[in-house]
This record gives sequence, C-alpha cells and structure tokens, in this order.
Amino acid sequence: MPAATPDVRVRRVYDPPSPDDGTRVLVDRLWPRGLAKADAHIDAWPKALTPSTELRHWYHGPGQGDHEEFRRRYEAELAAPEAAASLDRLRTLAATGTITLLTATRDPETSHTTVLKERLTG
Repeated sequence: MPAATPDVRVRRVYDPPSPDDGTRVLVDRLWPRGLAKADAHIDAWPKALTPSTELRHWYHGPGQGDHEEFRRRYEAELAAPEAAASLDRLRTLAATGTITLLTATRDPETSHTTVLKERLTG
C-alpha cells in the first residue's frame, strides 16, 4: 500500500492559530510586521528554506518578476546543501503529522509556499 500524502497546509501567519494546524512552520525570511512572537505560535522557523533576499527583491521589485521564473530560481536555491537538509527535516516532520506553512504574503498562491508544499507532498 502506498504511503499517504503528507497533510501540508498553507496559511497566513496573521490568521489565528487553529487546533488542526499541527506543527506551525514560518517560511518567511523576515519576522512578520506587527506580530508578537508569543501570538504567532511558531514551532519552527527554517530560514534556509526561504527565498534569498536577492530573489525576493527581484520578484517583488519594480516590474515584478514572472512567477514561473521565480519558481525556477527558488527551486535552484532549494537544491543548496543547507536548504536541502532543512527540506528533508520538514519532510520527516510532515510524515509524522500535519504541518502548516505560515507566511505573511498577501497571496500565498503566488508565493514560495506553493513550491514548498509541492516539494513536501510531491
């Protein structure tokens, strides 16, 4: 029997925590503005999995980068040793229960969280 697909969810970090979030993982490089650490209920913050500052600036900067090109560049960053090791740890965590990827991004569907979720549930 094939292994079950991990339960990986994506939510905005500003949304109130839910009992069914499981392990809450912040996947942004910077701490969210205006959010107290005590209110965030973060279980892990693997900064190695977040897009580099340069990539974020390119994607969100003047003229804004293309999402498919962003995806390609971000996947290349995830192949780096530290990011790959963090991704493996997150996969192990996802295999044991629900994990919720948290981001401050206004539109998680066009952010790095979709790439991470696909890598974890792939």
